[in-house]
Amino acid sequence: MKEYVIKNSLCLIKKYNPSMDEIALAEIEYGLVGVYLTVTKLIVILFLACILKIFTEVVIFTIVFSIIRTCSFGLHATKSWICLVSSTLIFILIPIICQHINLSLSVKLIVGIITIFFIYKNSPADTYKRPIIDPKRRKVYKLISTIVAIIFTIIALCITNDFYSNCFILAPIVQCFLISPMVYKFFHLPYDNYKTYLANTNIS
Repeated sequence: MKEYVIKNSLCLIKKYNPSMDEIALAEIEYGLVGVYLTVTKLIVILFLACILKIFTEVVIFTIVFSIIRTCSFGLHATKSWICLVSSTLIFILIPIICQHINLSLSVKLIVGIITIFFIYKNSPADTYKRPIIDPKRRKVYKLISTIVAIIFTIIALCITNDFYSNCFILAPIVQCFLISPMVYKFFHLPYDNYKTYLANTNIS
């Protein structure tokens, strides 16, 4: 199904843009694949959320997580089915956990400080397909990621509703794993991909 949708979409693009070169088409194809996987994954997750009657909770956690994920990037699954399974586990199980735990302010503060440090140290974590080469962009993403982590910790400490507070604590924790060099190594994926890209560019 994915191949059918992508192939026909590219055919339409080529039809109305005959002068477009192969590099531009490859970039569009990469983007289309990302959109397709995101949409199909979201449909499955929201369908399960409706069945489990946690639709609102899943949407809230997804929004909170997406904010920290967008600026600090991180690990991507190498296969679409792995992405679907892992995303389902994260976006279904974590909201359920958020509903049932009650953390003290001291625990939230300690965890928040740890996640702030970890995100500052390891973000942005790129992938071999999309290395973040520009040093200025890397500094900006690192700064934004750190500020977001600080804001999340403050919100978690100030909000009295346990579910919302836990979302702002657990979302950065999940992201810390996804940008961890050890997790990249565990899945046999290259880390600091921009360094490899720059090294290969200098050699050539």
